[in-house]
Amino acid sequence: MSTAGEPRGHRLPYWVRWLHLYGSLLGLAATLLFAVTGLTLNHAEWFESGEPAVRTLAGELPVAQLAGTVDKLAIAERLRAEHHLRGAVSDFGIADDECVVVWKGPAYSADATIERSTGKYKIEESRRPLLALLDDLHKGRDCGPVWSVVIDASAVVLTGLSLTGLWLLLYLKKRRRTGLLVGFVGLVALLAVVAFGIP
Repeated sequence: MSTAGEPRGHRLPYWVRWLHLYGSLLGLAATLLFAVTGLTLNHAEWFESGEPAVRTLAGELPVAQLAGTVDKLAIAERLRAEHHLRGAVSDFGIADDECVVVWKGPAYSADATIERSTGKYKIEESRRPLLALLDDLHKGRDCGPVWSVVIDASAVVLTGLSLTGLWLLLYLKKRRRTGLLVGFVGLVALLAVVAFGIP
């Protein structure tokens, strides 16, 4: 560890190492998640098998609740509580004869069709397996604004790790040239695939 009396240039690598080390630990779970699900998304036919688990539900709402101006929030939350539905309401359509409510979440959906004249409704709920849930987390699909912030934060952390890793390499005289060469080869290989391997 550098001391306070050392010049700034000698203290800097310590802080870069500190950021790289603890940034790696902070972003470990996110790195594993996005790395593994990158593979499973690219080869969904290998990993995702079987049909989603579907259940059909039915019930009846008070007709008065469906007359005139419909309280969307009250109806959506009543159905959610009664049938333990998940996800956020992504659509609530109101027509003269029926209402349609759609809940969406990662690896999850539920569609309710409600007859306004009778109050009777039918819900079809679909749940996909754990791997589909992880894939949806990777894509941020139907995950809400909080998870969107997690994705952004993960991107910032991983970018920081790449830059601090490169920065540390510049201080390793014995490995600097080889490391930069390997990094350059990786960059050229990636650009070559983009240029010639993508239709």
